[in-house]
Amino acid sequence: MKHLKTFLVLALIVVANSVSAQSTFDKWPAIKEFHEVMSQTFHPAEEGNLAPIKARSEEMMNKAAMLLKSDIPTEFRTDAILASAERLQLKSKALHKLVKSNGADAAIVKSITDLHDTFHEIVGLCSDAKK
Repeated sequence: MKHLKTFLVLALIVVANSVSAQSTFDKWPAIKEFHEVMSQTFHPAEEGNLAPIKARSEEMMNKAAMLLKSDIPTEFRTDAILASAERLQLKSKALHKLVKSNGADAAIVKSITDLHDTFHEIVGLCSDAKK
């Protein structure tokens, strides 16, 4: 019974976070577009396949730039979210530069992982802003 309760609480948290992220993506299309590129490049990189990020680092950089130029919903226009979005843009530029200069694979993985963490920081801040 105890395990069932723990499972139900965890399931509720996962569903709540999923709904929250979905709402963020619905309200802010530019973050959804960035996420599409991120998910299609980061997850393969986690498994050692760097071809997607090497092929799409410029696209990732451009999506991060568009994120800042987009019509950011008022509820997400907080200093923390804007600062994180600026870091996302800078980190995506650094990643693209690293890819273009044929940087070491380990450095590329570290860079995209850091970029991924920054993206999730923004999504988390958006969830906090809606509360």
